[in-house]
Order: sequence, then C-alpha cells, then structure tokens
Amino acid sequence: MTTESDNVIGQDTVAPRDLTEKQAADQIAALSEQLLQANEDYHTLDAPVLSDADYDHLKQRLQALEAAFPQLASLDSPTQKVGGAPAEGFGKITHAQRMMSLENAFSEEDVTDFVTRVRNFLGLGPEKELRFTAEPKIDGLSLSLRYLDGKLVQAATRGDGSVGENVTENARTIRDIPQKLQGDVPNILEVRGEVYMSHADFEVLNASGTGRIFANPRNAAAGSLRQIDPKVTASRPLRFFAYSWGELSAPLAKTQMGAVERLQALGFQTNPLTRLCDDAAQMIAVWSQIEQQRATLGYDIDGVVYKVNDLAYQSRLGFRSTTPRWALAHKFPAEIAWTRLDRIEIQVGRTGALSPVARLEPVTVGGVVVSNATLHNEDYIAGRDSNGALIREGRDIREGDWVKIYRAGDVIPKIADVDLSKRPADSQPYVFPTTCPECGSDAIREPGDSVRRCTGGLICPAQAVEKLKHFVGRAAFDIDGLGAKQIEMFFADDALPIREPADIFTLAERDAKNLTKLKNRDGFGERSVEKLFAAIEERRNITLKRLIFALGIRHVGEVAAAVLARHFGTWDALVAAIDGAASEPAFSAPDDKARRAVLADSPNWAELTGIDGIGAVLVQSLVTTFTQEAERGSIDRLVAQLDIRPDETPKNIQSPIAGQTLVFTGTLEQMTRPEAKARAEAMGAKVAGSVSAKTDLVVAGPGAGSKAKKAAELGVKVIDEDEWMRIAGA
Repeated sequence: MTTESDNVIGQDTVAPRDLTEKQAADQIAALSEQLLQANEDYHTLDAPVLSDADYDHLKQRLQALEAAFPQLASLDSPTQKVGGAPAEGFGKITHAQRMMSLENAFSEEDVTDFVTRVRNFLGLGPEKELRFTAEPKIDGLSLSLRYLDGKLVQAATRGDGSVGENVTENARTIRDIPQKLQGDVPNILEVRGEVYMSHADFEVLNASGTGRIFANPRNAAAGSLRQIDPKVTASRPLRFFAYSWGELSAPLAKTQMGAVERLQALGFQTNPLTRLCDDAAQMIAVWSQIEQQRATLGYDIDGVVYKVNDLAYQSRLGFRSTTPRWALAHKFPAEIAWTRLDRIEIQVGRTGALSPVARLEPVTVGGVVVSNATLHNEDYIAGRDSNGALIREGRDIREGDWVKIYRAGDVIPKIADVDLSKRPADSQPYVFPTTCPECGSDAIREPGDSVRRCTGGLICPAQAVEKLKHFVGRAAFDIDGLGAKQIEMFFADDALPIREPADIFTLAERDAKNLTKLKNRDGFGERSVEKLFAAIEERRNITLKRLIFALGIRHVGEVAAAVLARHFGTWDALVAAIDGAASEPAFSAPDDKARRAVLADSPNWAELTGIDGIGAVLVQSLVTTFTQEAERGSIDRLVAQLDIRPDETPKNIQSPIAGQTLVFTGTLEQMTRPEAKARAEAMGAKVAGSVSAKTDLVVAGPGAGSKAKKAAELGVKVIDEDEWMRIAGA
C-alpha cells in the first residue's frame, strides 16, 4: 500500500549538500506540510495516519535540510515545535566562526602580564589609551544563537569549538532567548552567551522528585539544555546571558562595551556587572569587587573575563589556535576541603606515563563531590619538585594520610598539603613502581623527564586502549556512538575487536562476515548499529590537523598538530619530511649539540625544526614514532582507510604571499614581531624560525645577522620592513 509519505521519503536519496537551494526549498515545503498535518492528526484529532517510523524519518530529513540551508528554516517549521515526537538525537552544526576557549589567569601578576603582552603585540607605549571590559565569568554552558533577518533559526552548543550540537528546539524554550529581534538588526547575527540556572531554581529542581539529583547548577543547566525531548527542557528554569558574537553581516559597534549594549537593546539579557577599566589595577579592583559579591549573586560564577574594548585592536590581535589574544579569564581562588587518602593507584596513559591517582573518601569541594585527585608524579608524592627542591616543606604523601584538597581553576582536584598530626603510626612511605602494573614491562624514567614510563609500547593493553580513546576523542575523530566505554568493550571483544585505529574502519565489513552480529549484543540494536557504522563512514573524510592530533604522538598536541598541518598542507608532504629527516645524520646525532653541528647536511630535519613553534624534542618524537615498525604499520593501515583533506585555508588566499614560507629577522620598527607573524599567517603564508632552501622570503629589519647571511648564500629573496608593510597592506 502506498502511504502519503512515500513521495517525500523517496526524496532523501540525495544528500542535502548536493541539492540546489530551489530543490531544498521545495522539499522543505512538502515535508513541513506533511509533518504539520501529522501533528494535527496525532495531537488534535487523535487519529494518526503516519507510523512513528515514517514520522521520525520525515522529521530527520527536514532537520538535515534546515541544517544545510539555515536561511530556509522558518519559525513555524515542525522542527521548531515543542510537543511533537521527541528527536532520537542531536544533529551537528558547524560553527561559521569557531567558538574559542579562554586563556586563564590565577594571579594579579598574570593580569599585569596579559596587559603588557597586549601592549607589546600592538606596539602601544604606556601613554597610549588601552581600555578593557571586565565581566563575571558565568559557570554554565556556552551557546551560539544564529539569527537571519532577525529570526532565530539555529542554536548550537560549543562542542569542540568547530562543531556543536543542534539544540534549536530546546533553546526556543528559554525565556531569555528572543525568537525575533526588533529594530536595526544585521541580516546575519550570531549571538553567543551562557545558559545557566539560578541557585534558587536549582534547589527547586533537585527537590522536585524528577528522579535525578544534580551535583551543581552548571550540571543541571547542561543536562536540561541537552534533553532529547524539548518538553523536558521547557519544564526547566534555564536563563541566558549574552556576552559575545560570531558571524556578523554588519558590525554591532566599534567597542566591546558598545556591542554588549547593542545586544541588550536588541532584547538580550547582559550582565549588569560589566565594567570598563583603564589599566590592570582597575581590572584587578573590579575582579575583587565581583568576588566579594559572588555569594550573593544568586548564580554561579568562577572568575572575571577581561576583553580589549577596542574591536579594531581585537581584530589586530587575532587568535591563537584555541584562544583569542585579546581576552583573559581571571579565575577565583580554588575552594578547599580536608579528607582521608585511602589508597594510591597507578594509571597508564597512551604515552606509557605512569600517573598516580589518589582515591579519597568522598568530600564536597566547591559544590562538587570529589573522590579522586591527581598526584602528578613520584616526585610530587615524595615532597619535592622535578629539580629536587622541597614542596610542602618536604612532607611526603602516604596512603592513610589526612590531606587538603583543592580544585585547580575550580575544575581539577589536587592535593595541596598533608596533616602530619593525623598520620597513622604504622604509615610507610609510598614506593613508586618500577614495572608497569598493566603489562609487567620495565617502567623507566629518562634523564630530564618528570614521569616514569612503561616500555611495553603496543604490547601494553593500557597504552593501546588509551591511544584508542584519544583517537576517538572530541578534538580527534569524534565518532558518534564510539566513546571511551565502547572502546573498552571492543578492545576486549574477540569476535569484533578494535585493537588499533584501522580496525574501526573495517568494523562494518567484519560485522557483515561475522556470525555473531553486533546488533545482537547488549547495548546495541539494529538502528544503533546502523548509526554507528554511518558515523564511522562519515569520519573517513578527516582534516589533516585532526588526523595528526589523533595519532597520539608524544609532544604533539592540538596546537602542534595545527602548525604541522598548516605548514605541510598534505599528509604525503608531512610523511616525506619525516622520512627524510629519519635518514639524515641529525636524527642519529647523540645530543642537541652534535645535532646542530650536522644540521647543514640535514635539510629535512632543518625544515621540521625551523617551523615556528616546532622544536627538536617534538621532531625527535615524530621521527621516532614513524621509524618504529609496529607504529608505522599501524599508521599506514589507518591512512589507507581515510580520505585526508587539507585544513581550511585563510580567506585572504589571493594575497601575494599565500603559500610562501617567510622568515622575520632583525628588529621590526613599524610592526611588532608577533603581529607581523599573525598578519603573514592570515594572508596564507607560513612563518618559519630559520632560513632553509625552502624559504621563499626573508623580511630583514635593522640588526639582521646570520639569517640574512644564510638567505644570501641560498639565493633567497630578502626585503626590508618598508616593503613588508606594503605587502601587508599596513
């Protein structure tokens, strides 16, 4: 029998991204009409025509189309209605502009240093005006709201900064979030802020008998916003403060304070404690005033955020890989509590590091129940730092001790001190293991290293599991349905094991050939298996930056991965440089001094170590990883399964230096060195720290020495600062 939904259901054979806007508009109109009628049949007439499966299928297709064509989404779309069938999960939204995190400060000196760094970057003397805003840092969940022609069309969580969860339906239920903006509104406006819950509403929620007791208002706000059923979110008393913006079709103002006031005029709640400051002393004074009011505000804050007020300066300062240079989060002092340390356990990480963890008698610290705390390494336990100097006046930490706990930055629990008066009489110093507790391999501590590491490598199950958990992490492959819990399950599964990253991408093929199907196991059904396989298939296409980070190579974090991806552009170019460096004399040199002596004969090593931000230790780690037979085999098997694409290139790709490698040397008088580097990278260039045969251009200011000489020897073009300023358009 043919149902009314058949014609529309058949349209989803074409992916939304492959449709024209006209085709998408036609499908959206047809889907909306059918779903609205289905809602009336179900909720009003009590005579449903569509099956639940057909209804869900149509709604998911409509959500996918609206995500791909947000300009076509309307306020009366069935996807925006509260009270329809709950969605099965959250879709993903790619932010038009990344949602960045903030650099943290914990002392007055950090604030002073921040102001000094900003002035130095901009080349501003002490006589030049430089103002900052100071506002409370709300302890909630970041949210981005997208408005087109004044109408709310999308709401997304921060996620990993690039991709967040689509929580549009849920955000519409929050009273502080306007559905339609009045007045002079930019055609495109992304408003960013924080979803939170007041103390009073939090207490009412926990006392309401809903079945779940939240640990703190932040968890309650996050859990409420991320409900699958918007009706649940609508029943929760969520609030929203606006404090920033993303993509704009027209500026809001010339200053940060002016833009915040503009958001308030458009109908958003902004924090009334926001203040303007002329210098670091005023910033710290506002921080102190807000800290004194902290207990009486009625909502949680964990610090004060400072931002450069002049938006033109913000633009010049730009961003690091994950944080803006023009903002700083000044955190409040950590709260403390005392409890007993029951035992010390050793965890083995993906790089083989043996990390001691304190298992505590549960205690509440800053409104959160803490039962574990980091102990850093064996030196910290022994009461000394990595240089042998005493900490805690030499008091060591032992099992059974009464210890002081604090949450660093109100997040990570740590042990600050020990009460020796309560130490048991039979207490013994903790003996740090010299063998891996997971595989029995020797655990050695290399000279200069603060941690002891298992030498078992891939034969150590703990390292293998942690590497896989890192691989599927949010900043790496971020595969829906494949988290830490699932990794542990698959690693122990003899029928469908995942023992290395490549196994993830052969899982569907192996499942098809296996008599014991995944869908027949606890925790999986046919639909969840299909969704997992689809999520894995989607991640075969991955950016170079994510792949490099996902490999879990020691010393290669998100920042270094981004730098390497930007410099080399392609996987093949990166591997060629690493393999080339492995064959050169610099790699086998016994120490840094000997290595520097042979760098002239090691062009690949010189290129890698010459990349700004990439040092010899990191390069050594890269080359070592790629020359180990087992590690290289695992990487090659993975890459064979992937489609690796370059990371997004700068918008100003038509600049005369796009794709070139620049080196700055000497003293720049018209633009600071950091600003020159940031400007070059924004124009699509790569900035290196040393001159090599692959250098395209050297900018030489007064006092240029060996680098300018090296450029002349290699025939590399050298220009002065005036010519650079003309190229940079400054």
